[in-house]
Amino acid sequence: MPVQTSDQRWAAQAAAGDQSAFRELYRAHVRPVYWIAHSILGSAADAEDVTQETFVTAWRKLTGFELQGESILPWLATICRFQAANRLRQRRRDLAHTTDAAEETLASTISVEEQVITAALATRIAAEVGTLSELDQEIFRLCAAEGYAYQAAADELGVSHAIVRNRLSRVRTRLRGAVKEASEA
Repeated sequence: MPVQTSDQRWAAQAAAGDQSAFRELYRAHVRPVYWIAHSILGSAADAEDVTQETFVTAWRKLTGFELQGESILPWLATICRFQAANRLRQRRRDLAHTTDAAEETLASTISVEEQVITAALATRIAAEVGTLSELDQEIFRLCAAEGYAYQAAADELGVSHAIVRNRLSRVRTRLRGAVKEASEA
């Protein structure tokens, strides 16, 4: 019998109603899902909301779900893209109802497809972030995911501003390299 990946095992257990297995899926994939949402929406607050909506939707749809591949991330990425597209449509409706300048404040043509990180790329980025040291992961999370300024992240982590700035620069360079490799493959 082939060995199951963690995602396959957790998905099967979560589909059977195991909340702790679903928490493991959440912990494993919340960052890449957040980044997909953020790349589409450009707003940390909206990306956080869409990330949560993605996992709520996934939990509801898991009953009877059978993971076909090794990773659940492509399925989560698809849910996230739909949730983000819904959020963009809602933004446009809200702006149209509240101001005549809606088209000036929101790009007239937002192509979700152009802004979406593919599931394979999201998987690659998540894998690359997973190989970083614990400090680098925390710096990346605070500065890139949560929008902390260098000094605020330094204070939170008990390190210097220069350490945060230099390490974040190296992490970004490394991730750009991973993204470039993935796009060339």
